[in-house]
Amino acid sequence: MPSAAAPPRNSLWRAVIRFDAGKVRLRMGLRQTAGVVLPLAIGAMAGNAAGGMIAGLGALNVAVADGTDSYVFRARRMLAASALCSLAVVVGGLTGSAWAMVPILAGSAFVAGMLAAVGTAESDIGIIILVTLIVFSAKPVPSERALASGLLSLGGGLFQTALSLAFWPLRRHAPESRALAALYLELARAAASQSPITEAPPASAESTAVQQALAALAARDSLDAERCLALASQAERIRLSLLLLARLRIRIGREPGTEKVTGILERLASLASEALRYVGELLDRRETPNPMPQLAPRMARLAQDLRRARQAFPAPVTDMLADARSQVDALAGQLRTVLNMAEQTTGRGRVEFERHESERPRKLQLGRAFPTLVANLSMQSPAFRHSVRLAVCVMIGEIVARELSWRRPYWVPMTIALVLKPDFTTTFNRGLQRLLGTFLGLVVTTALIRGLLLEPGLEIAFVAVFAFLVRAVGPANYGVLTGAVTALVVFLFALTGVAPSQVVVARGLNTLVGGGIALLAYWLWPTWERSQAPDALAAMLDAYRAYFQAVRDAYLRAAESSGEALDRARMAARMARSRMEASVARLRAEPGNSFGRVARFERVLADSHRFIHAAMSLEAGLLASRPAPSRDAFRKFSEDVDKTLYYLAAALRAPAHAQRPSAADFPDLREDHHALVETGDARIPRYALVNIETDRIANSLNTLRCEILPLVEGPAISSGCAPDLIT
Repeated sequence: MPSAAAPPRNSLWRAVIRFDAGKVRLRMGLRQTAGVVLPLAIGAMAGNAAGGMIAGLGALNVAVADGTDSYVFRARRMLAASALCSLAVVVGGLTGSAWAMVPILAGSAFVAGMLAAVGTAESDIGIIILVTLIVFSAKPVPSERALASGLLSLGGGLFQTALSLAFWPLRRHAPESRALAALYLELARAAASQSPITEAPPASAESTAVQQALAALAARDSLDAERCLALASQAERIRLSLLLLARLRIRIGREPGTEKVTGILERLASLASEALRYVGELLDRRETPNPMPQLAPRMARLAQDLRRARQAFPAPVTDMLADARSQVDALAGQLRTVLNMAEQTTGRGRVEFERHESERPRKLQLGRAFPTLVANLSMQSPAFRHSVRLAVCVMIGEIVARELSWRRPYWVPMTIALVLKPDFTTTFNRGLQRLLGTFLGLVVTTALIRGLLLEPGLEIAFVAVFAFLVRAVGPANYGVLTGAVTALVVFLFALTGVAPSQVVVARGLNTLVGGGIALLAYWLWPTWERSQAPDALAAMLDAYRAYFQAVRDAYLRAAESSGEALDRARMAARMARSRMEASVARLRAEPGNSFGRVARFERVLADSHRFIHAAMSLEAGLLASRPAPSRDAFRKFSEDVDKTLYYLAAALRAPAHAQRPSAADFPDLREDHHALVETGDARIPRYALVNIETDRIANSLNTLRCEILPLVEGPAISSGCAPDLIT
């Protein structure tokens, strides 16, 4: 769990200078370099450097929509960005410096801001379209020239798209395979280690990335698509099995004289790690790594050792060993399946898989985005407030730019569009990084210009270098990206005959003004993360509640339980948790937050991890234990868990003047659990598992209640709020 010991100011500065090496994208850098440089070189050789620059800018803009995800999603985004950016070029050129452009820019800024409610990729595309409109509206041009510029921009964008999709026919599902490989390699690491219950379940981020990468696939598309979906499904099953085995190993290890048994479980975990690593390397490299020793005999021997060890212990340990043996058998079958399927990726064999996950939802359709946008048309929505702030600031920036006598004043509204974000931390970080990066880029460019005799060939070479840095290294730090873009722009203009010294001065002055307007606007009308974090936490609790309901229903109505419903609910819970984790990270870096409040949110997040670990262990138990008659006490406990999560979310969402739930309104989960363990035969594996995991759920929710209620306004709540000991 992140520490709250560092002051928010220090966290903020660390975020400004942080370089995330994991976001370096060398392949995309090479693709963007080719997309920008080749049109420039062709234009220069044809005597039309300006046309080459427009096509290169088209490629540069569309590269924002590039990615490492599914080719299907990538194609949709990049084709849409190509068309819309070329339209922005035409509209900007036709409207030019007319005052009618001011409301057009304001409206475009509002739409771009609202796209933040849909997703990061959509928001980035909206901003780059707005920036394109700003740049090409700086100077009016005849309609023929505007249309020609639009076609050149479209050509550059389509060329960049073709470079990104070039390997689609050869390695149709390469992005999906890479995501699956990362998931299996992380599962291998998790199998060999012990994941604390105060952290998110293992491989959460990688599992989410796989679900997103495979969202455009259907098993009917091809045999490769079918394998990818089946591998993803098996990975989820393996993840649950590893989680439950790790929990059992800890519990068994608390009993005296169980060192030999825990040693067997540790060897099983090591063997599973070895097999999962083999699968990950197969999927990553599409070639056979070091031969995998026979899995089945080794797993069978260890399972038999568990059976024999069971006879030497009293009932509590034998029950846990029975659970462990059942889980080992399930894990062995899952590993055999994925080993077989992974090896099929290197050959031509055909395997018949189950079709229950044959379709995935398509997430980039207008039908899904439009209701989201409509739902956010309210001043209560952070996206709506961001849209209004962005529209007003871009309009002010455009008016200021028109009144300035400096060169290229359109950089003022462009800087505003790029700096302003929905939250304070990102806006402040981007503002500082843009200013520092711009001036660093100007210093580097000035030194190069003064130290070298620039010729077209050398200028194109510098364009190639900085274009590569923008896309390959820029995502790791926004300041680096800004510095590279600054140098790139200077050399692009130099190719068209504009003196670099003019560009350097104009860029510096206008960036300073635009960044100042953006930061001033956020200071006057901020959207603080401390006001958004409770909503993010409430959304996470709602998602956890829906997931627990799906698990509960699977226990109460085993014959009607749906694996698809569980998968959907688990995925939604994981996405909600990732948004909450991002909110806490922003809260940590935001000034004005007390150490205590930040620490409380971090403790809430840690306690919520314990709840989700227990819920996932219950789901894993569905696969590892035989069905047993449902108990009324479990139904009552589940209803009160549902009620507790509902009350906690309601307390977080309630307006300041409204009455919130108090400690007395919450059900007594500890009493519910006591009644539960008094019913049913504890020797039945499913009852034993439920008794243990519901104990952890009661502990986690009681602790969450004590942490969350003081976060909301109202009377202080302390009586009757002593968290259980961690079990």
